[in-house]
Amino acid sequence: MPEGHTIHRLARDHRERFLDRALRVSSPQGRFADGAALLDGSPLSEAEAHGKHLFLGFPGAGESRWVHIHLGLFGRLDFGTAPVPPPTGTVRLRLATADAYADLRGPTTCALITDGEKRAIHDRLGPDPLRDDDPGPAWTRISRSRVTVAALLMDQKIVAGVGNVYRAEVLFRHGIDPYRTGRDLDRAEWDAVWADLVDLMREGVRNNRIDTVRPEHLPEAMGRPPRVDDHGGEVYVYRRANQPCHICGGEIRTAGLAARNLFWCPTCQPTAGKAPEGR
Repeated sequence: MPEGHTIHRLARDHRERFLDRALRVSSPQGRFADGAALLDGSPLSEAEAHGKHLFLGFPGAGESRWVHIHLGLFGRLDFGTAPVPPPTGTVRLRLATADAYADLRGPTTCALITDGEKRAIHDRLGPDPLRDDDPGPAWTRISRSRVTVAALLMDQKIVAGVGNVYRAEVLFRHGIDPYRTGRDLDRAEWDAVWADLVDLMREGVRNNRIDTVRPEHLPEAMGRPPRVDDHGGEVYVYRRANQPCHICGGEIRTAGLAARNLFWCPTCQPTAGKAPEGR
């Protein structure tokens, strides 16, 4: 499932291509045909993201109309330029101008919603590191919880936009055992994790990929081969099970947690005490 940086990047891509331009809106697949008919010919007035939710705004009578998109596990958004090809029958939503188009396929959600319905979605999501949100509400819930910090970071009601990669990597970077409970964190640790997520995810938007390795641990600095993975980017522990840790040389471990695979280094993220600063 795409993480929050991807959705914010998609919002930016829509603004760059379609903002304030009249659009041909269609649903070749037919499952969004009624909504597409209402929007056809309208300009895109806004595109924004909150966590893993994308909102495309269009002017309406008295209030905006929003296309709410959640890609889920199988959704995909593709952009292209003229000549605009005929759409295939798998395209749930197509936005097009004379020189550009965007095709949405396979989303979990593609629905036309009102301002009030959009507010309700925001209200049930936690703060998003990419929206300049206050991390205080997340800390309130985390600091009272007996749930593992690894599971809490993946709960979109607590922190919006963090997925499996950022979860694993930010915990490693701060030497935090993923099995520690939320109430065992202190506020300084949480503030450091939040600040790091802000920086890492902003970098993800800029580069359109996840890189979490500090300069001194990059392949060229360490004389090691670069990572080869279809997810791209240099990482410390994600999808590196049974490989040596870049820092201590110990074996990276994996286990199931909250229906996802967790990755961590037991040496750099010890069960008792704190890892040395700068992990």
